[in-house]
Amino acid sequence: MGLVQYRYLSSGPAKTAALAIAIAAKLQARDCILLSGPVGAGKSLFARAVIQELCGNNEEVPSPSFTLVQTYSCKDRAIWHIDLYRIQSKESALELGLDDALDHGISLIEWPEILADNLPERRLAITLTPDSIESETRTIEIFAKGDWPWLPTVLGAVLV
Repeated sequence: MGLVQYRYLSSGPAKTAALAIAIAAKLQARDCILLSGPVGAGKSLFARAVIQELCGNNEEVPSPSFTLVQTYSCKDRAIWHIDLYRIQSKESALELGLDDALDHGISLIEWPEILADNLPERRLAITLTPDSIESETRTIEIFAKGDWPWLPTVLGAVLV
C-alpha cells in the first residue's frame, strides 16, 4: 500500500489529545508514529496522550528532550518515546536503541527528519502545524505508509 494522507483541524489541546487517544487504542507492537512540527506544535502533548491512554492517566510522562529516550512498560506493551531534536546524525539516533524500539515496541518519535532513509517502511507520520503563534488551533496531517486498516474508522469517529 502506498501513502495515504488525512488532514484534521484541531481547535486546541483537548482535541489534539482526543485524536491521540483514539489512535492509541489501536496501536500494537512494531507500530511507529513519527511526530513532526515546529517547537510548541504539540508533538509531546500528542505522545503524552498516547502513553497515558495505554498506561493510565496517572503515568508521569516527561518530555524526553534531555534524556532523549523514555521507555514505558504498560500492560503487555513496551512504549518508546524518543526525541531526536538534539541528535546530529542518523548513526547517533540508531545508537539510542531505535532498532530495538522499532522491532519490539510502540515507537513515538519526535523530530524524525534526522532518520532520513532509515524510517520504518510501515509508519504513521503526523505533522502538527500551528495556525499562528497565539492560536491553539493546529492543522494535523497524517501520512499513513503501509497497512493501517483501522485508521479511516478511527479518524471518522474523531472527526465527527
